[in-house]
Amino acid sequence: MGVSLKRLESLALRELSALLRRDDSNRGLSGVGVTEVRITNDLSYMTIYYTFYMGKKENYDALLEKHKGYIRHELAKKLKARKMPELIFKFDESLEYGNHINEVIHEMNERDQKIKEEAKEKGLIPDED
Repeated sequence: MGVSLKRLESLALRELSALLRRDDSNRGLSGVGVTEVRITNDLSYMTIYYTFYMGKKENYDALLEKHKGYIRHELAKKLKARKMPELIFKFDESLEYGNHINEVIHEMNERDQKIKEEAKEKGLIPDED
C-alpha cells in the first residue's frame, strides 16, 4: 500500500468524522463514529468502519445506506477527488468484542477472589495479616 493511499485514508477518516459530527441537516448521523477507513488499491471501493453511541445497529445500517449519496458527494468535495470510490459501510465489532473481553476478565477476577476467600476460611491458605 502506497504512502499516498494511506494519506488518503487518513484524510477521509478525518473528513468523514467531521462531516458526521456536524450533521447540519439533522439526518441523524451525528451519533455515528468512524473508526477506520480502507480504500482499495484501484480506488474503486472505500470501506468505512463505524460505531454508534445510542440505538440499534440495524437503524444505523439503514440510515447510512439511505444517505450514502449525500456522504459520498460531501466527501468528494472535501477530498477534491476526481473519482470518488463506492462507499461500503461496515459495523466495527472490535469495540463490542473488547467490551466482552473486559467483562470476561472481570468475572474471572471476581471468581478468583471468591475462591481465595473460601480457601482462607477453610484454612488452606494462611492469612496475610
